[in-house]
Amino acid sequence: MNVEQAMQQRHSVRAFLPQAVDAALVRDLLAQAGQAASGGNLQPWRVVALTGQSLQELRQAMGGATPNSDPALVYPAALWEPYRSRRFENGEDLYRSIGIDREDKKGRLMQLAQNTQMFGAPVGIFIAVDKRMVHAQWVDLGIYLQSLMLLATQKGLATCAQGFWRNFSDFVSRHLALPEDYQIAFGMALGYEDSSAPINQWRSSRAEVGEWCEMRGFE
Repeated sequence: MNVEQAMQQRHSVRAFLPQAVDAALVRDLLAQAGQAASGGNLQPWRVVALTGQSLQELRQAMGGATPNSDPALVYPAALWEPYRSRRFENGEDLYRSIGIDREDKKGRLMQLAQNTQMFGAPVGIFIAVDKRMVHAQWVDLGIYLQSLMLLATQKGLATCAQGFWRNFSDFVSRHLALPEDYQIAFGMALGYEDSSAPINQWRSSRAEVGEWCEMRGFE
């Protein structure tokens, strides 16, 4: 599989098989993703991968977790077009794929809570960053994350990047015994896709390239 094929095949998986992932494979993926570009070669990511009992302990602990006192911003306030419509369509299509109506608040909250269980994935990965880093280093984290997801896809694995964990950064950082100055940037579920799960049949749409790209001077 080449990079183009991995880009086409990668999607956010929200139902995993219980099949374990070999430890050597996980380590190799994390190490290869470390070749990602970063400004000034800071390599600002700090990564913790959990499986087995370690992951189960976190899942259980999340039952009593409290969110950060200062909630993380996921989107800008009063999101504008075209972003508002894209977000709305994405959410509606996702819940529709598993038969949860817009009025079913309980059902939507239950699905959201699946984030705390890594959607049943056998491996949970957390990417943390020093709180003193600035926006440019967060861009570097995104490059690391995308590299990791594409490498996983190449190896036949499935992933789901989860910004959800930022809202529990304080709790998870303590649970993982991270250095005091670190915060959770995002989590990622890793494992083998349950291709029979309805939620994994859905694919989010993409805007046409002409909506966001201009090419100048190529004539």
